[in-house]
Amino acid sequence: MEQPRVHPNGAAAPAAGDVDVEMGHPGGVYPPLPQQGQPVAQLQRLGGPGPNTWAGNDANTLLVVAALITTLTYQLGTSIPGGYWQQDVPSTTDPKTVMYHAGDPIMRDLHRPRYWVFMGASWVGFASSMVMTLSLLVRMAVDSRHVRWSFAVAYSSLVLTFVVSQPRTHLSLDLLIWAAVLAFLWVIISLRPERRARVIQGLCCSGGAAGGGN
Repeated sequence: MEQPRVHPNGAAAPAAGDVDVEMGHPGGVYPPLPQQGQPVAQLQRLGGPGPNTWAGNDANTLLVVAALITTLTYQLGTSIPGGYWQQDVPSTTDPKTVMYHAGDPIMRDLHRPRYWVFMGASWVGFASSMVMTLSLLVRMAVDSRHVRWSFAVAYSSLVLTFVVSQPRTHLSLDLLIWAAVLAFLWVIISLRPERRARVIQGLCCSGGAAGGGN
């Protein structure tokens, strides 16, 4: 008589046709037991069997990610690099005139373009993470454009705030890095794995061909 198979967690394998209604998996075992002839690599993919795409992510996981990005962007917006003036700084030409006021951000007074890029990135990242959180809370599909775009913009804005806060970097280079990260994220979360591989291969081959032509 054939003995029933036993799962590593100690639960016996269910008989054919037994399905746990609450869990939606045979016998309540998750992840499900491998079927005969089913490749092991398929079970290692995110979300179990199925294509390894953005839609395979769990909404609760994305909610945690959105909450983390919201927290980080909020902290960045209230903790500006360089700090704040501790006291009024008088003008060098007229000591009676205050050039820098206590409590004002130092970056805003000494590096105004960089300051506004930093603040804009933190505001956009904060707003995008909030949009992502709200979209997931109202049960919007994980694969919807609202969720995907809000994640890509929030994550890339977080990268921009980091590179802008670094000293002695060119502002145009920082913006170029942000655009590259945004495009990379959109390719990763939008294209299917097979099309994504073709796009990456095409970019690498075109770069290699251009280098060989020179």
